[in-house]
Amino acid sequence: MALINEVRSYVAGRWVTGDETFAVENPADETPVAELTATPRAEVERAVLEARRAFDSGVWSDLPPAERASVLRALLDELEAHGPDLVDTMMAEAGQLRMYAEGAQLRSGLAQGRGYIELYLSMRHEEASPVPVDELVAGRVALSIRRHEPVGVVSAITPYNGALIMAFQKLVPALMAGNCVVLRPSPLTPISSLAFGAAAEAVGLPPGVLSVVVEPGASGAEVLTTHPAVDMVSFTGSTAVGRQILAQAAPTVKRVALELGGKSAQIYLDDAVARTPMGAMQVVALTAGQACVAATRMLVPHDRKAEVLELVSAALGQLKVGHPSDPAAMVGPLISAAQRERCERYVSLAEEHGAKVVCGGRRPDEPERGHYFEPTVLDLPDNANPAAQDEIFGPILGVIGYDDLDDAVRIANDTTYGLSGQVYGADVAAATAVARQLRTGAVNVNTSVVSAYAPSGGYKQSGLGRERGPDGIRAFQEVKHMSIGELR
Repeated sequence: MALINEVRSYVAGRWVTGDETFAVENPADETPVAELTATPRAEVERAVLEARRAFDSGVWSDLPPAERASVLRALLDELEAHGPDLVDTMMAEAGQLRMYAEGAQLRSGLAQGRGYIELYLSMRHEEASPVPVDELVAGRVALSIRRHEPVGVVSAITPYNGALIMAFQKLVPALMAGNCVVLRPSPLTPISSLAFGAAAEAVGLPPGVLSVVVEPGASGAEVLTTHPAVDMVSFTGSTAVGRQILAQAAPTVKRVALELGGKSAQIYLDDAVARTPMGAMQVVALTAGQACVAATRMLVPHDRKAEVLELVSAALGQLKVGHPSDPAAMVGPLISAAQRERCERYVSLAEEHGAKVVCGGRRPDEPERGHYFEPTVLDLPDNANPAAQDEIFGPILGVIGYDDLDDAVRIANDTTYGLSGQVYGADVAAATAVARQLRTGAVNVNTSVVSAYAPSGGYKQSGLGRERGPDGIRAFQEVKHMSIGELR
């Protein structure tokens, strides 16, 4: 495998070697991938201050949008040129299957990045606002203008399960809007993100506009969420950490955008039960269930539940668990031993509360090394079960029966989360009616779309704000109103 071999941080236009080192482990076989040097806390602060200086100077934000677009297109081209190395790196540091690393992360990320640029250029960032007639008649106001301006300095903190795609999702719209960004990837998967620093250097992005800092702990991340020079924090990760970030950002009243956990439901109308095996596989295949949008609660009519349990168990039983280098593998490892232990703990908790393990529920016999867990189907007696309420982040699907569609909606909404959802039915009108009642940021009815033009984000404790789409662009902008009249 040809890996990204950079082990330093990229801070304000130069590479920084830290005194402390930390190892990145391959979760597929527990071998070391690389040893990186951690960004010293003082260098994280320098990244913030240089981002502040660069933003305030206007070296990036004052460029015409077409010029920013040209630089960012070149940056994306540079990343694409190193695509094979990036894919190999993601497979090694995150244990991701090639199909996922190459398709869902790299190709999708590049496509979204280019889409963000075109979307930004298509939007109006300064426009006239209506003026009350009496103001016009009195001649007090000649013009009312609404401007969308960059927020300033943005901290972007990304998760281990989607380090590259989440970086694309945050960096490109933020930079296109004229902001300066400090990127801090997960300590578990930091290597691939350093490619953004190399690309920034290669295309001549002005120093301070983009920095990439890496660390084994959270000291640098705390700087990025508390420093007075940071205007906004964009974070994707767990709800528990999201709460901490809100508290850390509160004293300086930073803007905070959070995409957090989920416990999404996939609802099947009676005429769509035959599709449940595919829905089950979508939860566990490729990502091993490590996706915040994974629909880990499957809701089906009570009188079809036994049939569904048999169908989905047979489907998941066909999925091979294995090393990412095995082309036949469809389920890779979890990110760590701790995450595997979490899956084991929740299976036990589910059983203690009346659930039955229909298939899976344990570590596979092979591979012998690596943090693997079998694709698991739980027969859940109700939605109060811990496996129905808590985000597990593993290849575990819970099947719950409902009485009627009103009951299905009630169960789906009975959660502290609201990130995503799915509804399947041959009667599209009925399925869409169900979708409209779900308290969640996105709902897929018989299909799905992930693009720069489609927003994502959560209700309730699944987050604040939106990424992607016009709302995702606006998230990185302030709104300024200007009223203009003649001097009197």
